[in-house]
Amino acid sequence: MSLDTVVEDIREKARARAEEIREEANERAEEITDAAEEEAEQIREERAEEVERTIEQEREQRLSSANLEAKQARLEARRDVLADVRDDVEAELAALEGERREELTRALLESALAEFDADGDIAVYGRDDDEDLLTDLVAEYDDVTYAGEHDCLGGVVVESTGSRVRVDNTFDSVLEDVWEENLREISDSLFGDQ
Repeated sequence: MSLDTVVEDIREKARARAEEIREEANERAEEITDAAEEEAEQIREERAEEVERTIEQEREQRLSSANLEAKQARLEARRDVLADVRDDVEAELAALEGERREELTRALLESALAEFDADGDIAVYGRDDDEDLLTDLVAEYDDVTYAGEHDCLGGVVVESTGSRVRVDNTFDSVLEDVWEENLREISDSLFGDQ
């Protein structure tokens, strides 16, 4: 074997080894590229899912917010209607006249006077427009006098100088009690099962 043959043999082995390294490098590069593409696809899918989740969350939040706003608007409208109804009732109470007003005022006065013992003078206050009516009603009782105006829709406020007791039997206080006790039924009557 000559030196040229040995050199050629070494070159041939080196070429073969270089080709083998190149093929391994290409395979490795292809594996890395495939892995990178697979990872990139996985990242794209994860990002797409994340974007979908974000969009769904925002949609749910906006829907929930819109539902809450609509509910608040309905409640506000109901409050406005209830306030209008209450205003109408107050206007009707203030406008009561004649026998009906006298009958209700008398009943409220009698109920208030029942709360007092016989000791001491009793003062009765009422709506300015009811002064004549109240003066006539209190004249039926001993130690009971009309003492002046009280800002109300009607009825009476009765005080005793001897016992420091005060009874508010105005149309306003009776309406407040009835309104609070029956608000659910009033609301159901006006709005049903909405």
